[in-house]
Amino acid sequence: MVPSSATPDQTEGNAGTRSEPQPWTSARVRQTFIDYFVERGHVFVPSSPVVPFDDPTLLFTNAGMNQFKPLFLGRVDPSSPLYGLKRACNTQKCVRAGGKHNDLDDVGRDTYHHTFFEMLGNWSFGDYFNVEAIDWAWDLLTRVYNLSPDQLYVTYFGGDPANQLPPDLDTRDQWLRYLPSERVLPFGTKDNFWEMGETGPCGPCTEIHYDRVQGRPPSQGAALVNAGDESLIEIWNLVLIQFNRESDGRLRRLPALHVDTGMGLERLCAILQGKRSNYDTDLFIPLFAAIQRETRATEAYAGRLGSADTTLTDTAYRVVADHIRTLTFAIADGAVPSNEGRGYVLRRILRRAVRYGQQFLDAPRGFLHRLVPDLMALYRDVFPEIESKADYLARIILEEEMAFSMTLKRGLDRFHETASALLSAGERIFPGKEAFFLYDSMGFPLDLTQILATERGLTVDVEAYEAEMARQRAQSAAAHRQRLGAAESLILGPEPVAILSHKWNIPPTDDSFKYRWYEPLESTVLAIYTGPEGFVPRVADSSDGVYVGVILDRTPFYAEAGGQVADTGRLGEHFRVISVQSFGGYVLHIGSGRLGVGDRLLAQVDYERRALVAPNHTATHILNWAIWQVLGQPCDQKGSLVDEQKLRFDFAFSRGLRATELERIEQLCREVIARNLLVYTQQVPLSNARQVRALRAVFGETYPNEVRVVSIGVPVDNLLASPQQTDWERFSIELCGGTHLQRTGEAHAFCLVDEGAIAKGIRRVVARTGASALESMALARGLASRLPPIPPDAAETNTVDTAEVQRLATTPTIDGLESLAESLKAVTISAAEKERLRQRLDYWERMARRQAKQAAAAREQALVDNLVEMIDRKRHAGHRGSSRRIQRWS
Repeated sequence: MVPSSATPDQTEGNAGTRSEPQPWTSARVRQTFIDYFVERGHVFVPSSPVVPFDDPTLLFTNAGMNQFKPLFLGRVDPSSPLYGLKRACNTQKCVRAGGKHNDLDDVGRDTYHHTFFEMLGNWSFGDYFNVEAIDWAWDLLTRVYNLSPDQLYVTYFGGDPANQLPPDLDTRDQWLRYLPSERVLPFGTKDNFWEMGETGPCGPCTEIHYDRVQGRPPSQGAALVNAGDESLIEIWNLVLIQFNRESDGRLRRLPALHVDTGMGLERLCAILQGKRSNYDTDLFIPLFAAIQRETRATEAYAGRLGSADTTLTDTAYRVVADHIRTLTFAIADGAVPSNEGRGYVLRRILRRAVRYGQQFLDAPRGFLHRLVPDLMALYRDVFPEIESKADYLARIILEEEMAFSMTLKRGLDRFHETASALLSAGERIFPGKEAFFLYDSMGFPLDLTQILATERGLTVDVEAYEAEMARQRAQSAAAHRQRLGAAESLILGPEPVAILSHKWNIPPTDDSFKYRWYEPLESTVLAIYTGPEGFVPRVADSSDGVYVGVILDRTPFYAEAGGQVADTGRLGEHFRVISVQSFGGYVLHIGSGRLGVGDRLLAQVDYERRALVAPNHTATHILNWAIWQVLGQPCDQKGSLVDEQKLRFDFAFSRGLRATELERIEQLCREVIARNLLVYTQQVPLSNARQVRALRAVFGETYPNEVRVVSIGVPVDNLLASPQQTDWERFSIELCGGTHLQRTGEAHAFCLVDEGAIAKGIRRVVARTGASALESMALARGLASRLPPIPPDAAETNTVDTAEVQRLATTPTIDGLESLAESLKAVTISAAEKERLRQRLDYWERMARRQAKQAAAAREQALVDNLVEMIDRKRHAGHRGSSRRIQRWS
């Protein structure tokens, strides 16, 4: 069937036979999907960022289910907006360019691969399962979107004896209600067992495939399913989540059955718009026009593929269009190009786009960042967050473009140098190891090296290249598993959480007492968790390094969250708590000692330690506010760490901070502390809190419907009564669940001790409060006392007044200055003060060197003078002797 916007084709299938009153624009396709499932009791949940928040297992959000992972695993905190959610739908921003799902190297070569795409999805969390999922998918595709049933095939999981997984015959039988058996096909684990990553929720899946060729016999079409043929493609995947892949590779059955479906918007639009390629839809055509404008390409996009695209012009169009989408959304959501992790993947994507643009479209340097406004015009109504960051996005992309232009030249030089050496030696094989180096270090994809090699009469050793690639992936996977190992040593997974909640009916831990101070709380031990061995009724004194997790009915302990470390302390007299974590509302007190289920005991927080943490947390809020005040632009928080020794704060900013800026930030923080302002906290509805002017929150974090507002210096009720008052910009106002001071003066002192870059566009500052800050200030004063002040006119004349220096009794020696320089390097003091001391030290070092030079010159002159005087004396003495002899002879 064909939508009214499409032209029927004799050989190509199309979207339907009934005429449509409106064309299937991408906006209409997207909205139709969402409306369909909302009408069937699903809650629309906005797309999460493509940079996963607080999920170390993922480089990028690669599927719509990522943000719902806690629901599948049974770890949702009762205060989360996801808690109790049974059905959901949305369109999710996704990036597949690293890790298990990596489409990067396929982009540009075919009609349907992308690194960025939208995934339309509907989910059930322990509610409906395969019957409803299949019924609704069929109804939406065939009745609402008007796809012909004769052009649909479905697959189901055919079983995996190695993992003792039987075939999913129930799903097969459900499909046989709609399709004949020749269109319902079994496949193995590779195609029909879906996994999010190396670990996480997973299960068998059933996929819906669309045959673009109308009237093709099922016997022919069936052979093309999952065969990589672009005329018969997968459009919708219904995942029946039943397991969790553990870090050791085992499959653990989940306590409930879930549904996770995903349908690529780009592919669906191509079918409904009657196009052969995703790139021929209204999601890409405007971008191609912009690319031609900015590259000044003489040839417009023509959609050629493979051998037909002899100059790779159309391949370059597809690469640039896809990659600018990925870069724009990823950077807007908090990622930045760098040399590791997701930043490294982004850098490779950007370099691939620049290289294709310059190599095959003859694009000028800096063309890529000028495409950002055109992309925003396409998506501002769906994902408005990118428009607010237009300048930032363009700046980051431009900086990377300029840097890569130099790298590209070095890569070409290296290739041609290697090629010339090979040809001189009579070799005709370009080493795979060298090709991989060009790929890994210079951003050269294999196809570029192959093109260059062919031009020089060489053939790339692809097998050796693939071996190098496999070796790197293995090393990366091993490092990834090592990073996760410590974090997953003692966690409450979906199975133990289900035992607590469903089997034993234990309610989530009441942690409302965590904001109280100096009040031990009588609590009851409800469960003891040992990890692999499960739950036990009692533990004796455990050996060093062996820990268990204790669940109480109520707790005064703060569980690690929001960048703040967990409380430590004791449970009763014989159990020491070293860490506290929260899983699905259950607070796990991790430690060692002896206790048993049913014990009544006093839960005692180490409040002396918390009293060191709280000033650093409150000061982090003050610092966040001060940074915004001084830098004069939004500086989104990118992370923080608050412990008993220091506070660390990461934020988005494109350059290093000047000494004057650091000094002003530090000064503002000290002023707020000196004013001894009250710190107000209050639970309020999220919708009300978001109305408050100057409210700061962490981008990408999911907040519950009821949030805790921490306001320094102004009551929360005042904020809510007049949320848009401009005066609120003079105060620190944040959403935060951490422990804080009652008054800012309790922090006593503040020292900003370090500032630097941790990635392109991300700065990190480190500070201290309390006794630690006072110690840093005392050290700074001690160092300053060892250096005389710089003369007032020194900055103007840049000269050293030697006479004045000689009058100063405290003039440092060169040895003393060298010792002071070493001390300055090692000491932790205010970064602004350290810069001032560096300037004084530089001045006095110049002065000391000049003094030494002048003293050496004076000594030299004295020696010369003494020598001349001695010669003169001898000459004079010799003259007198000659006169006497002459007189005697005469």
